[in-house]
Amino acid sequence: MGGEADERMLFRESVRAFVEKEVLPCAEELDQHGVFPHRLFKRLAELGFFGLRYPAALGGQAADFQTACVFYEELAAGSLALAAIAAMQSLMGTVFLQRYGTADQHERYLKPALRGEKVGTFALTEAEAGSDLGAMRTRARRTDGGWRLAGSKTWITNAPVASFLTVGAKTSDEPGLGNIALFLLDAATPGFTVGRPIEKLGTRSSLTSEVHIDCELPADALLGVEGEGVKNVGGVLSEIRVMTAALALGLSRRALDDSARYAAERRAFGKAIGEFQLIGAKLAEMATELQAARLLTYDAAARLDAGEQVTTVAAMAKLFATEVCARVVDEATRIYGSYGFAMEYPVQRYFRDARFLLYGGGTSEILKGLIGREVLRGGWRQAR
Repeated sequence: MGGEADERMLFRESVRAFVEKEVLPCAEELDQHGVFPHRLFKRLAELGFFGLRYPAALGGQAADFQTACVFYEELAAGSLALAAIAAMQSLMGTVFLQRYGTADQHERYLKPALRGEKVGTFALTEAEAGSDLGAMRTRARRTDGGWRLAGSKTWITNAPVASFLTVGAKTSDEPGLGNIALFLLDAATPGFTVGRPIEKLGTRSSLTSEVHIDCELPADALLGVEGEGVKNVGGVLSEIRVMTAALALGLSRRALDDSARYAAERRAFGKAIGEFQLIGAKLAEMATELQAARLLTYDAAARLDAGEQVTTVAAMAKLFATEVCARVVDEATRIYGSYGFAMEYPVQRYFRDARFLLYGGGTSEILKGLIGREVLRGGWRQAR
């Protein structure tokens, strides 16, 4: 190693130390109570984590994407719910504002968000428009002074505590994706309301709910060019997918480490259960798949840093790492036996939280379709 790799290793150690000291001791409490972790949110901001990818002029660290993935991985090893909150704040909830917002919007929203003073989120999904964005019903109509935004969104992370949102809306009734745009919406705008909370199986302190919008917005609320919303989202979709893969690595590693420790301590028939071949085989398969997922994920991150087109390999990383995570946490509960079904051990939380990773950024089914099309036309070879 050397240079950047050494720096990332030191960064990993610092994040891991923070997680061990400040996140792990309260991870179970966060899950049990399902409340937004305001103190930890502020601590992440104080340590500069929300601004990792952003320029120093905006209060960021100007780090590369591989470094950001280290952060997401290590934080997820402590609490996937907290990592999901941080991912929204440092990527989806602020990136479009950073790329397409005005200098005034940067001052009023982005910089305070990186300092942990405001909470940002991203509102694209609707009840009948998840993967099928063409079915979006939220509309943005031009007015004399700007825009009239109306519609409803669902599955919006951090919505109950959000200060501002990036909202996807259609600017006409024409079918297709060519009329979708992104808008900056202040949560204090009259006509914006937070709707029904969505009670989830896992990542419970990452609050999720519906939102309802019937708001007048200024002309500069449009982020980017009208009609290029899908293109702009697509411009960061690979980052979102690789980030999600990094989250999966962290949770998988925590489940594997806990399982190995339990297998070394738990005794049956006069010896540690880890000495039985079938338990050892489970640990071997878990570790091997995790290592393969790690190599694929960080290869995709390195390609992103190099400016390569990584649509296929990012999809592969997200697909493989999240499915590996689902298998690893399942095997972890089996190693624990009946205790894997008890609330006494955190392995049950890992099992529940892992489901979260399978959906955001594209379901496994959507990703397999994308990768399959690339294989058919020969484009997959670019991922080598």
